Amino acid sequence: MGGRFSQLTAPGVQGLKPYQPGKPIAELEREYGVRDIVKLASNENPFGPSPCAQQRIVAGVADLARYPDANGFELKRALADRHGVAPECITLGNGSNDVLVLLAQAFLGPGIEAVYSRYAFAVYPIAVQAAGAVHRVAEARPADDEVAPYGHDLDAMGALVGEKTRLVFIANPNNPTGTWLPGEAVREFIEAVPRDTLVVLDQAYLDYVRDPAYANAAEWLERYPNLVVTQTFSKAYGLAGLRVGYSLSHPEVAEVLNRLRQPFNVNSLALEAAEAALGDPGHVEHCVQVNNAERARVAAACARQGMSVVPSACNFVLVDTGRDAAGLYEALLQEGVIVRPVGNYGLPRHLRISIGTPRENDRFIVALETVAAGE
Repeated sequence: MGGRFSQLTAPGVQGLKPYQPGKPIAELEREYGVRDIVKLASNENPFGPSPCAQQRIVAGVADLARYPDANGFELKRALADRHGVAPECITLGNGSNDVLVLLAQAFLGPGIEAVYSRYAFAVYPIAVQAAGAVHRVAEARPADDEVAPYGHDLDAMGALVGEKTRLVFIANPNNPTGTWLPGEAVREFIEAVPRDTLVVLDQAYLDYVRDPAYANAAEWLERYPNLVVTQTFSKAYGLAGLRVGYSLSHPEVAEVLNRLRQPFNVNSLALEAAEAALGDPGHVEHCVQVNNAERARVAAACARQGMSVVPSACNFVLVDTGRDAAGLYEALLQEGVIVRPVGNYGLPRHLRISIGTPRENDRFIVALETVAAGE
């Protein structure tokens, strides 16, 4: 019977392609034999978590023989205080990715539709397909758009919302483009959507945005019961390795998600570290300030090499290399620098470059100039 198991899978799983993560450092060491590698591929905070979070992690090791608090009471209480919501509005996830998948499992199925934008986060189509639902993919803004090249076009997305639409995924800011939508535009979109269509606003990168026109939609939950906001500790909080995220929603939506949520889906160290991280906003602010200054420097270096840089509000930049980017990606690997090709997003000429420490960014800039000089 070997070889037939893929045919026995659920219809949505057949033909499903797994998420493609950034290349790990150890893998590059094995393949190329290079050392002193800089990884700028996965949009991590290069400064890591707050010292307060690190201390809680060390202290928590003593209790690893025990299961974590399945309900995450203390973390939920801290999040409720931060966002001004009841704990019953919160669903904890193994990263916000986990919550996005839970939403698809809970509200999608054969014949049910989900809307998302072209060039949006790769997990959306994976979650929709796994649920056996119907994809409705809106065209993004054009490459020459003056404000948000490749960004979400809310008018195009709204035009695809119909009576069978159960979920609309909006990444704000968006990965991999780095583009973002002003709060008023998002609010108008939510106002126009039917009340039985859930708008999932993915705000994984909100901490990096400093434009006053941007809005944290968590403040709108009481007004819009069909709004779900997802956030994560994997980016500005520097806890990507512990995998902890959450959603904020109407309590009825949260109750549905918690029916599906796996027991103990957030481990005890993650619960402790996330709670501590919330109590150290100064660490996040420092990381964001350095990131935003370094982002401008990396973007300028790319522009000097004739690349078109998409304006970004995140901890990465998306650049159009003007050609198939695979060759440049490989050449940078040879120099010990890992960036992210985004051909899987339908952007074969582009690279996504995470912002590292100043030293790591120096390495990238030198490697880019070295590769360019050798062409």
